[in-house]
Amino acid sequence: MRTTLIGFTMALMIGLAGCCSSMKGGWPCCSKTQHAGLSLPPPPPPREFRAAWVATVGNIDWPSKRGLSTAQQIAEMRAILDKASDLNLNALILQVRTSCDAFYASPYEPWSEYLSGKQGVPPEPYYDPLATWVAEAHRRGIELHAWFNPYRARSNAAKSPDAPDHVSNTRPNIVKQFNGWEWLDPAEPEARRQTLNVIMDVVRRYDIDGVHLDDYFYPYPEYLTDKTTKQVADFPDDASWKRYQDAGGKLERADWRRDNVNRMIHDIYLGIKAVKPGVKFGVSPFGIWRPGNPEMVKGFDQYEKLYADAKLWLNEGWCDYWTPQIYWRINSEGQPYAELLKWWIGENKQGRHIWPGNYISAVNDTPKSWPVEEIIDQIRVTRETPGASGNVLFSMVALMQNRKGLSDLLKEGPYAEPALIPASPWLDSRPLAEPLTQATVLRDGSVQVSWENQDMEEPAQWAVWARYGDEWRFSTYPPMVHSLRIVPADGKRRVTAVGVGSVDRNGDANFAPPLRLGARHDRR
Repeated sequence: MRTTLIGFTMALMIGLAGCCSSMKGGWPCCSKTQHAGLSLPPPPPPREFRAAWVATVGNIDWPSKRGLSTAQQIAEMRAILDKASDLNLNALILQVRTSCDAFYASPYEPWSEYLSGKQGVPPEPYYDPLATWVAEAHRRGIELHAWFNPYRARSNAAKSPDAPDHVSNTRPNIVKQFNGWEWLDPAEPEARRQTLNVIMDVVRRYDIDGVHLDDYFYPYPEYLTDKTTKQVADFPDDASWKRYQDAGGKLERADWRRDNVNRMIHDIYLGIKAVKPGVKFGVSPFGIWRPGNPEMVKGFDQYEKLYADAKLWLNEGWCDYWTPQIYWRINSEGQPYAELLKWWIGENKQGRHIWPGNYISAVNDTPKSWPVEEIIDQIRVTRETPGASGNVLFSMVALMQNRKGLSDLLKEGPYAEPALIPASPWLDSRPLAEPLTQATVLRDGSVQVSWENQDMEEPAQWAVWARYGDEWRFSTYPPMVHSLRIVPADGKRRVTAVGVGSVDRNGDANFAPPLRLGARHDRR
């Protein structure tokens, strides 16, 4: 679509003209050259992954409650995406499978109860939520990652009965039940196949930018704890364990369980790359691998309790980005944020992206609330740590509610200016063709800029550098925008040069040579 949207025009006129407010605790998106000549090109575009999780289980983030109409669900969806765009986020991670259910039309699993209120019942009137989320996100130049829970089949907080086509009814032999929970047995080949089929179906049929797994592998001990005796039961996999032993298996039981999860992670990564290599695979494990790593760290042992050898997956590069949930404060005595982040970066043997997760839900109205400045400081620490290039915030509702002014602080501070998503050169390094650009200086000193795509592939977004005197300013625009008007900065300083770049789905940017602007004229 080659059109200028009226709705965008005012924002473009205002946004680019004032885009160079100072950034607290991070890099600026403006750059001053040493002289005004065009021999110096614009600086490299700023890059940082800025994302938030959109949790659907329990209606945490979206939809706000069960049983909303289609129109209400879509309105809430658009409000979330508009807020993300306003905050200069460049990705959202949407939970599409909470408990062997689906937020889309799945041939493998029933519709989620968190939509209609009853599992297996589609939205009315019918629409496909995931397809709509993808389209609406891309229309704003925002990536949409599909978040799957790989093993949970039912939460003890679920209200509706399992649908007839739920895996607990169609394949009860691979589902284990305890304390109101249902869980796929990771040792069962059919269970791994179920999860892999579900994920690959979404990769094939939807234009998602990433696949995301959270920290739920084997269940947390509290899920296995008897409410009366307070005793922690073992995961009920005696049948699959005996079958493994009878077949000649030699691993110890804990190692066998870890091997089951390792196989699934590896299969998902290879499966995605075989079908759509450009779709990123990300994992957000518990923030501590094992206590004592690094030395001062204390706390929960995911290796021993969840049977998740997360360090191995990162060491081997079975992912494209890594989002450890470092849900503690910077000065936490046993779980210091900066030291945990550095430790994970040290385990990044294959050079993948490190984008830690941050617990913004801790900013709330309870006596234990974190000060809002803690989140700003954690983003600053991430930026100051070599090897990290972004953050993922849990969860979106805190931003929608602007808790304690958090959204305002982000917009005024670290997220005041836009940034491109860091590119993944191991996935693709071929940029799109540079756009054909035209700029016209108008009588009032403003500049009308327009451009045309010169590649067979549509860009994910456009990037624009504008130079006011010796200062470059950066901005980004959705793919359907093909022109904008840039007004003089502060009403006085005029644009002396402009460069437009095409940005592909991998984050690669290719800028046309900047156009020097003098008196009123066209440049092509």
